[in-house]
Amino acid sequence: MPGSCREVAVTGLGVVSPAGIGARATWEGLLTGRSTATRDPGLAGLPVDISCQVPDFDTARLVGRKAAWRLDRFVAMALLAARHAVADAGLAPADWDAARVGVVMGTGTASMERYVGEFAKLAAGRPLDISPLAVTRSVPNMAAAEIALDLTATGPNFAVSTACASGSSALGVARDLLRAGTCDIVLAGGAESARHPIPAACFHRMGALSPRVADPAGACRPFDAGRDGFVLSEGAAVLVLERPAHARARGARPRAQLAGYGATCDAYHYAAPDPEGRGAAAALTAALADAGLTPGDIDHVNAHGTGTRLNDLAEARALHAVFPAPPAVTSLKGALGHAIGAAGAIEAAITVMSLQESTIPPTANHEDPDLDIDLDIVAKAPRSTPLSAAASTSFGFGGQNAALVFRSV
Repeated sequence: MPGSCREVAVTGLGVVSPAGIGARATWEGLLTGRSTATRDPGLAGLPVDISCQVPDFDTARLVGRKAAWRLDRFVAMALLAARHAVADAGLAPADWDAARVGVVMGTGTASMERYVGEFAKLAAGRPLDISPLAVTRSVPNMAAAEIALDLTATGPNFAVSTACASGSSALGVARDLLRAGTCDIVLAGGAESARHPIPAACFHRMGALSPRVADPAGACRPFDAGRDGFVLSEGAAVLVLERPAHARARGARPRAQLAGYGATCDAYHYAAPDPEGRGAAAALTAALADAGLTPGDIDHVNAHGTGTRLNDLAEARALHAVFPAPPAVTSLKGALGHAIGAAGAIEAAITVMSLQESTIPPTANHEDPDLDIDLDIVAKAPRSTPLSAAASTSFGFGGQNAALVFRSV
């Protein structure tokens, strides 16, 4: 078995987001600085009926008719993102050592797409009408399982669920598998479709959603003084991570290096963040130490930035605690909404592209800086600047914190 390694190469990206299908389409959409939020017919009748939706996502057309009948939306998006990532990496599953290929996917709520209809059958006294696929369509591990089934990856296969940090946590677990020498390749990321009446109603009742239903495109305002909540979203991202020696042996050129990962728990509250951001700061500090970098080495932070009053302020305090002079910050949620368990993976993929393109996408809807936050928020337009290292942060219910550090190659 190959020995352990410290560096992990990012050799492929696959992204499905409300800005477009494909990493390049998502990137170009983000550079416009415009939000993708619209009224959502699936949420009609709710107090907040807006979301960010992946455009023209037809499972039968994009994934295949044979698979479409059994896949819930979040799984189908994961599968498409994985196919894109593998193709981008120049890999051919028919040629790889399947036992050395792992899959780790994060999800927060998994899927509620089918359950409401199935629960209605049970409530109506019709248990024999419940679909035998109700569970296998919806349980959290099916995104990873279906990717393995589709691409023939017989190595370790995990689902990671750390709420809105799930996608980032999955990348950290994948990194550990490669460092331990357990795998040569790991397909890792997150998938979620949270555009459903149950989470929409629940998040509204918690006061987490922006109520700007008359102005969907202006609703989510990360780090802005007028921020009042996030917009529900959906999507998936998969990154191909490899041992550098394996990538070199097949002549692959990495997009970037995943250099560091840190994870902590606030142990403060079941939903609210530690207001001082102590756990978030500890996760970022751990990721920097893991990467062998100092705060001054980081040129950019792709922030969690949900657009809620408490989370953005806590994250800003965490960044000020770690960085004597915080680097340029952006949040993708103003444009893409909050894809819950997929958010961290999508943001990690865009962080990699920022390093490659020496460009930071703007934070949509950031118009009135909050003096209590006092960060260098990239807004209005993309910022072209040399980037050698960048961090991506994710936080979730239960006090979950995850931070990733990427380096350019």
